[in-house]
Amino acid sequence: MFRPNGLNLYLLANSTWFLAFGIQMVVFAWLITIQLNESPTRVGVAQMALLLPSLIFILVGGSLADRYGGRLIAIIGQSAAALGPIGLTLIIVSGHLSFQTVILFALWMGTAQALVTPARDGLLAKLAEGKVQKLVIKVSMIQFGIQILGFMIAAKADQLGATTVLCTQSAILTLGVIAFAALQVDESTSHSDAGFTRHIVDSIIEGFTTVRSTPALLTVTLQNLAMGLFLMGSYIVTMPLLIRQNHEGTSSELAWMNIANAAGLFLSSMTLLKMGGVKRPGRALLLSLAAAGLLLGCAAFARSFAELIFVVFLWGAGGGLVMIMSRSIMQEQAPAEQRGRIMAFFSLSFMGAGLVGSLLNGYLVEIFRAEGALLFAASGIILAVVLIRVTSSIWHLESHWS
Repeated sequence: MFRPNGLNLYLLANSTWFLAFGIQMVVFAWLITIQLNESPTRVGVAQMALLLPSLIFILVGGSLADRYGGRLIAIIGQSAAALGPIGLTLIIVSGHLSFQTVILFALWMGTAQALVTPARDGLLAKLAEGKVQKLVIKVSMIQFGIQILGFMIAAKADQLGATTVLCTQSAILTLGVIAFAALQVDESTSHSDAGFTRHIVDSIIEGFTTVRSTPALLTVTLQNLAMGLFLMGSYIVTMPLLIRQNHEGTSSELAWMNIANAAGLFLSSMTLLKMGGVKRPGRALLLSLAAAGLLLGCAAFARSFAELIFVVFLWGAGGGLVMIMSRSIMQEQAPAEQRGRIMAFFSLSFMGAGLVGSLLNGYLVEIFRAEGALLFAASGIILAVVLIRVTSSIWHLESHWS
């Protein structure tokens, strides 16, 4: 059982991760696109390096969380993440900042994320008391709101310098480690007489079998592939390049793009919280994904930075609903003893596709400029929505939120 302050500690730990992640999203893009002035292809490679460890290690992270408990794995992963910004700070101070050193930082932080994400997601359902969707909405609202603060901090990178912002990020992550350490939770962990490696392999296979054999889990995983490939790839590669291509390309502009997106995410989650949830999450998922795809295409036609920010805000509102509904469906449909692994597959589908999407969008910008790349990605999302609607029954799926 959780202590009375268990939920607050969890929310604090969760908030520190997303506050730090908000800082990192802006600073990382700023270092690559502005400070190092890398080509679109190299920007795509850098963002791919941030996602690559998730593709490799996140299933292992989910299995470790199921075996040893999400709290312990979250402590280890977030402790490692807190060391990353310190290492990059030392590199910058020594005058050795380069594309290669930023790639090493990306790989380190991506590995830490592969441990923290499924562990944190697995802990969430233990607090839900049968009302998973409502807690997912609440956590998402806090997450998106706190990210805005992170973006505002990172917006000062030009004035404060990267080292100050990175040290702030490390301190925030350290606070989250303390919160996870103070969290008391009665976790039922899986045990096996098999060796460590064999247990990890068997547990991953078991989780994969569950996802494949459960229609709702499989459909959400497949839509996550489309979302990561087209939406995430566009957001982390094409949008920063569009800002550099058509606008001033400062850390402030990158931050405002992220703030607008997070504000839209916050609005959609706050609206859902006031509504009390959605009875048919599959229907909401597909409609909001279609809206996000259309808005992505609209971003290609924005004539001013203000218009672009407004479109990104609306895009965030649609994307927020997609994220909340997909995460709620996975949490509700996953067997309790496999939740860490199931959520790892959920994250893998998104991050893995985002990795490919980073490279794809980098190449598309090289060939068609940023506007053409956005229109290509928007078409991909709309096609995915149509295929899912025709081939799956998720449109009729009902939630157990009430």
